[in-house]
Amino acid sequence: MKEIDGDRIFIEDSGLFVEALGGFPGVYSAYVSKTIGFNGVLRLMKGEENRKAYFKSIVCLKLKGEIKIFSGEVEGRIAEKARGRGGFGYDPIFIPKGSEKTFAEAPEIKNIVSHRKSAIEDMRDFLEYNLE
Repeated sequence: MKEIDGDRIFIEDSGLFVEALGGFPGVYSAYVSKTIGFNGVLRLMKGEENRKAYFKSIVCLKLKGEIKIFSGEVEGRIAEKARGRGGFGYDPIFIPKGSEKTFAEAPEIKNIVSHRKSAIEDMRDFLEYNLE
C-alpha cells in the first residue's frame, strides 16, 4: 500500500448492504452497479421476503496527522421492481424507511436522509469545533 503524503486528506466511500444477501453488494456496490446493475440485484432478490437494506457512507479525514472516521446510514428496503427516473445507482430500487417511494421517485427525500449527507455533516461539525 502506498503511503499518502499530505496533512489534509479526505476520502469517502459508500455501499448498499442487503440483509437477505448477507450484506451484498456492500463494499462491492460500485462494481456490482457497473456489472449486473440494480436489475441484477432485483433478480437475486426474486422471491425473497426479507427486503431490508441500508446505505452506508464512510468518510475518512486526515488532518494534522490525525485520522478521523465519520459514518452515515439510511435504513430501508429493496423494492420489488425498479421505480422512478431520478437519482443514480441503486436509487430506483431503494425505499427509505418511512417512505413508500424509492429514492429515484423522490430525490427530495434522499437529500434529507442521505447517508453521505449525514457523514459529511458529522465531519463538518467536527471541523467547526476542532479547527484553529
